[in-house]
Amino acid sequence: MSDDTDGRDGTGRDEVRGAGRIPGPRAAADDFEPSRLTPPPEPEPLVLPHRVLKALLGAWALTACSPEETEAVEAHLTECAACADEALRLRDAVGLLHTDRTLDLDPMLRTRVLDSCLTRRPAKIPVPEWASPYDAETARLDALLRDIGDSEWHAPVRLKWFEHERGVNRKTTVAGVIGHLMTVDGLVSTALGLDDPLAGSVPGTARRGAGLPLAPTPRTETYWSSGRRPPTRAVREPWRDQSHTLIRTVSFAGRGVSDLSVSYGDFALPLQDALLDRAFECWVHAGDIADAVDYPYEAPAAAHLHRMIDLAARLLPAALAERRRAGLAAPARHLVTAGSPGRSLHLEVEGSGGGNWYIALDSPAAVGSPDHTVAQVALDGVEFCQLVAGHVQPVEAAAGQRGDREAIQDVLFAAASLSRL
Repeated sequence: MSDDTDGRDGTGRDEVRGAGRIPGPRAAADDFEPSRLTPPPEPEPLVLPHRVLKALLGAWALTACSPEETEAVEAHLTECAACADEALRLRDAVGLLHTDRTLDLDPMLRTRVLDSCLTRRPAKIPVPEWASPYDAETARLDALLRDIGDSEWHAPVRLKWFEHERGVNRKTTVAGVIGHLMTVDGLVSTALGLDDPLAGSVPGTARRGAGLPLAPTPRTETYWSSGRRPPTRAVREPWRDQSHTLIRTVSFAGRGVSDLSVSYGDFALPLQDALLDRAFECWVHAGDIADAVDYPYEAPAAAHLHRMIDLAARLLPAALAERRRAGLAAPARHLVTAGSPGRSLHLEVEGSGGGNWYIALDSPAAVGSPDHTVAQVALDGVEFCQLVAGHVQPVEAAAGQRGDREAIQDVLFAAASLSRL
């Protein structure tokens, strides 16, 4: 046998020592089969019957379908008008479920709805424009009360006001606050010749309330102490019925009640101002209730807030004179004849419902005048109302101040003194 010097072994296999098999030559591109170069076929579109596609519309609107189902539904929507309309409605409904928007009602919603309705069909007996703030604020508070549960009517509420140069407070409940509003609103009722709600709480008292207290604080104390049990949500219905009756009465009476005044015991207000005062207190105490039950609550509409601020500004000269008589304010510096311009403070109220008022400093009979301004105070509208309600102390009022510091302090304390239970 010859030597295996050519690299062939006895088996006929080609080997290279230490290198394993030698690979053969690579095939040319032309040697590949065409089927190997063709991409895999596209999957067949999902074909579903109409009833299944219709059932998938809700999931499609929520983007919960698989890609195949989404493609099938969207192809179907180009062919079926009924399903396309339904899909559009469902997609709009899903848009309302987004949590990036507040769920609180716009405080102007009721006004816009009523304005729209009255534009189409004016009321035969419209609510007087001066009674609209009371109408709006009682409706807003009633909406809040409808939303709270039975147990929340017993939630503690702390009422605050300013008295004897300091802030005071009184603890009650949500139901107790509504009872307070009802009894003080009763002062307007009696001025209109209606039944006094407090009479029903005091045994043996006539419905017209002869001999009942006229001041808000003793009326409230009488109501709270006369009940055998703490008030419950049952107080909501008589309070709301009373507010409806007041609005209906002044609407039907029209100009016939323009000369009436409402007595608060030691002072009186014209009926129009009294109803605006009741709107203001309704808003303030609705805020107290909202805080107690953790409920969002907005300020009144700008036009209504402006009128509330205007009422407080008109009452400030008399309040300042009363404090001066009690030795709680600086003496008058420059008296003038009634109706003449005198030393004034410029009250600048910013934000919603704001404006500019000039407060006579030396006499309630004088007229505030820009030309006689000795001081200026600037406050936010809601902040000013909180000061007037006794919820913010005069020394804590976030006010921009300029000019006579004594006059500024007197006016801020006079504003706080307008508050009461």
